[in-house]
Amino acid sequence: MELGNISKPTYGPGLEAPGSSAPGLVTMAHGFLRLVQPNPLPTDLINFGQSQSEFSREDIHKLLLYELGFLICVAIGVLFIILVPLVGCCFCCCRC
Repeated sequence: MELGNISKPTYGPGLEAPGSSAPGLVTMAHGFLRLVQPNPLPTDLINFGQSQSEFSREDIHKLLLYELGFLICVAIGVLFIILVPLVGCCFCCCRC
């Protein structure tokens, strides 16, 4: 490793994003995230000095709208966690 000239350093263009070995998976993950959460973060609601009782209905509505995609994904996940074992049990036990 070369130190170069310490008294007068030379700087490069900066950090570059690392190349990916699976660009298809990266684009698929970013597409999913853009689909699930298309709304921007409501930064005007972030105030750490504010107590929880000071939130209005409109503020809660904005936060729920921001998290709507993730809430739908959680609901579908819970539905699959409950339905898949139930349907499997029905197929195994009730072989008509």
